[in-house]
Amino acid sequence: MATEIFKMIFRFLNQLGRYILLLKKVFSKPEKRVVYYRQTMKEFVNLGLTSIGIIAIISFFMGAVITLQTAYNTENPIYPKYLIGLGTRDSMILEFSSTIAALILAGKVGSNIAAEIGTMRVTEQIDALEIMGINSASYLILPKLIATLIFNPVLTLIAITVGIFGGGMAGTLSGVMTLENYIYGIQYAFIPFYITYSLIKTVFFAFIITSVSAFQGYYVEGGSLEVGRASTKAVVYSSVLILLFNVILTQLLLS
Repeated sequence: MATEIFKMIFRFLNQLGRYILLLKKVFSKPEKRVVYYRQTMKEFVNLGLTSIGIIAIISFFMGAVITLQTAYNTENPIYPKYLIGLGTRDSMILEFSSTIAALILAGKVGSNIAAEIGTMRVTEQIDALEIMGINSASYLILPKLIATLIFNPVLTLIAITVGIFGGGMAGTLSGVMTLENYIYGIQYAFIPFYITYSLIKTVFFAFIITSVSAFQGYYVEGGSLEVGRASTKAVVYSSVLILLFNVILTQLLLS
């Protein structure tokens, strides 16, 4: 038993060391800034713009469900109706727009990054870049990191807006509350720092998703089967780290 625990700790420290060394290569000085700029613009489209649709759809229905559930659980006359809008607003801003969206992006963006880089590894394209004297880690991963760190907060703001709008639509069309009560609720006792808190979490989650997924793909060994396994590991590890850092950041920022 002790031997197995020692092996697990050794494997963890070994992987952590490789991860840190990879990040060191990623953040080294770029060779040609123009090339990195072009790559970053491509990643804005591949990793950012293509994610707007799924984030908007999920946020809309998420806001609608939160509104209806809050309404059905606060039917007591002593609860004012505007609390429904307040609950939807705070739920979307504090948790769903950042954490749930990050888990969705871990599945969509993370698996995409791991599969792309992993395929380049098993087809020896990364080896070819290294032979040509190109820092493959920086060339392949840094534009992805920059794109997600900049664009994911935009996705979070979209998720907040669409989620609150979806909650208003569901609440008024179902007849559980009036639009006036809902608007009053989303304005009541608003704390601007909640938006900042959500965006800070999003930046951390974006870094986790991109770096962990790239790490899994960059060190793939084998063939297409291993690429698939690396994509699965990227999603699982990213999701676990997102939930862990969600607890840590909430304690640090809101306590």
